[in-house]
Amino acid sequence: MATEDQTTIESLDPRISRAHLSGGNHEDMTGLLHFQTYEVFHQNKRGAQHKHVGIVHAPNSDMALLYAKEQFARREQTANIWVAPSSCIAATEYADDDIFTTTPEKLYRNPATYKVMDRIQAFKERGMTPSDEA
Repeated sequence: MATEDQTTIESLDPRISRAHLSGGNHEDMTGLLHFQTYEVFHQNKRGAQHKHVGIVHAPNSDMALLYAKEQFARREQTANIWVAPSSCIAATEYADDDIFTTTPEKLYRNPATYKVMDRIQAFKERGMTPSDEA
């Protein structure tokens, strides 16, 4: 009777550590113990913007697409999914937030600051339409 190999797979993923996997040949898994992290972007219809919806851990981009489809495209309408390695994402540091405050306040560029509803309400109160005023 052969003795069972008692090597245990160590991983940052607590699910793998809790499984106490032992036995068998784990030499082929040494490079896969810590999968790469991929950022997932979802597009719900053609022409719409892709939106970041989460991350997946996968050994390669093909598997990341498969995991992203299973995780983020099952419950809602999906036209397209992107995955990108997290290591390829460049971002500013939170400590450098002063670079965004160097521009003067320009609220006139934000359409939400325009008050149009008061004019519409004034037309309604007078019982007029915009074509009556011309």
